[in-house]
Amino acid sequence: MTDELLAVVTAAALRHPLDDPRLAGFLDAVDPVNRLAEASPGFVWRHRGPVGHADLLDAFGRPDVLLNLSLWQDYPSLHAFTYRGLHGRYLSARERWFVPLPGITTALWWVPHDQRPDPATALARLLYLRRHGPSARAFTVLRRWRPDGSPEPAARRRLPRR
Repeated sequence: MTDELLAVVTAAALRHPLDDPRLAGFLDAVDPVNRLAEASPGFVWRHRGPVGHADLLDAFGRPDVLLNLSLWQDYPSLHAFTYRGLHGRYLSARERWFVPLPGITTALWWVPHDQRPDPATALARLLYLRRHGPSARAFTVLRRWRPDGSPEPAARRRLPRR
């Protein structure tokens, strides 16, 4: 195990105001998904904002951006939670609740075990990634860096068998 933790921030623009009934499915899922994250292998910490797990802020020229921030022991743990199970099902339905934002909306970076980034720091990492591309300072899911600052080899995509 490394002395570093993997920080991940995601940004999403709400399709409707928080009090709009069309967001009920999303808002009803927040607590169960948060409990699932906290019970997931590799989960360390999540920022607790006014929307249960996120801060609503003005970013990317929009006043309605939710910023979600958490820490994980490693990428495989984050990946398993994000794309498999309950969270993955909600992720596939995100168009109901969120407007697509142009550009990169997820940034990852390594932090010391005793550090807990705040939303301003997380947004700064995301903006850095958008401006400069993936590096050890901030990277994407597809182009990741190791805690020692070296890039991980590019993952080979598996093509479906015919």
